[in-house]
Amino acid sequence: MSAYAQWSTASDNRDAEGMIACLHDDYVFIRHQTGTRINKTEMSDMLRAFMANDAVVIHEQRCLYENSEVVVEHSTMSFPDGTTEAILSFHELRGGLFVRSETGATPISK
Repeated sequence: MSAYAQWSTASDNRDAEGMIACLHDDYVFIRHQTGTRINKTEMSDMLRAFMANDAVVIHEQRCLYENSEVVVEHSTMSFPDGTTEAILSFHELRGGLFVRSETGATPISK
């Protein structure tokens, strides 16, 4: 199964542990809002919180491109504060696992 297929299947099933299993031990996520970095432990905590909260909803998740080095995906997400964002994500792969992710997000008005 491809890296994206594993990630999206876990996401569809609200399976935080399945999503965490897609992250390399050296994983880093670069926040689009601030440019700050979070590591695998911090990302794991965030994924657990997101998947446990029914108000966080991922819509229309789809892979735009994938090879052995990168995954590029697009989705929209709704958040507990009532906002919705269109999100473009770039994931660098190492050994079939996400080792670095960066996103760009655009607020969507309702």
